[in-house]
Amino acid sequence: MTYLLELSYSGAAYSGFQIQNNAKTVAGELTRASKLLFGLPCKIQGCSRTDAGVHARQFFASVHVPDGGNLVPTDRIPDAMNCLLPYDIAIKNAETVREGYNPRFETSYKEYEYVIYNRPEKDPFSHKLKLPYKYRLDEAMLDAEARDYIGEHDFKSFMATGSDVVSTVRTVYSASVRREGDDVIFSVCADGFLYNMVRIMTGTLLCISEGKLGKGSIPAIIDAKNRTAAGITVPPDGLYLSRVALK
Repeated sequence: MTYLLELSYSGAAYSGFQIQNNAKTVAGELTRASKLLFGLPCKIQGCSRTDAGVHARQFFASVHVPDGGNLVPTDRIPDAMNCLLPYDIAIKNAETVREGYNPRFETSYKEYEYVIYNRPEKDPFSHKLKLPYKYRLDEAMLDAEARDYIGEHDFKSFMATGSDVVSTVRTVYSASVRREGDDVIFSVCADGFLYNMVRIMTGTLLCISEGKLGKGSIPAIIDAKNRTAAGITVPPDGLYLSRVALK
């Protein structure tokens, strides 16, 4: 039997979603809880490989239960799993899917948000949940700049070194910046993302705000296809996988 879980989590305490040796991960916690619930080791597959410290407001993971595992009614799985998981991981829904279902290959698009706490004063309650940035940001200007990310482009300039992906071409469907009180939020929706892509896109916008990169420079940075042309890589603290669309 294979189940599809919809969940959310704070990534502050985890080394990303994917299971790693000698590291605490979200998938590791799901694996532990699934074995306790279903009575046998289960295979966990996620819709994305979020990095260390990255959060998810919406995430999907499949749980393959081998033959002989405990039979648990689908509507009971969320409550049962939540009793077995840490407080910073929450199962919202569960449903049965076909055998061999892998949400990573069933995703049509994803949306990320990067949240910046934009005040001079510290906010201890946003620690590891937002990026503190004390200089006043012009969200309208940054919104106009962010729109240059939209379209099908080779985003090699916005990929961290060390990635072995075959193609660096991605299609960005929307990109915008808005303010909600003291928070400035960069939202970007695409058919896929490269390693650290959103963090570099955010860092590039901040460099434009600081005058380290010129206004209107994003098209030239894209054309450069060179990581050194783009801005800094901001920390993972403010990054959220906010929406996942399954086929």
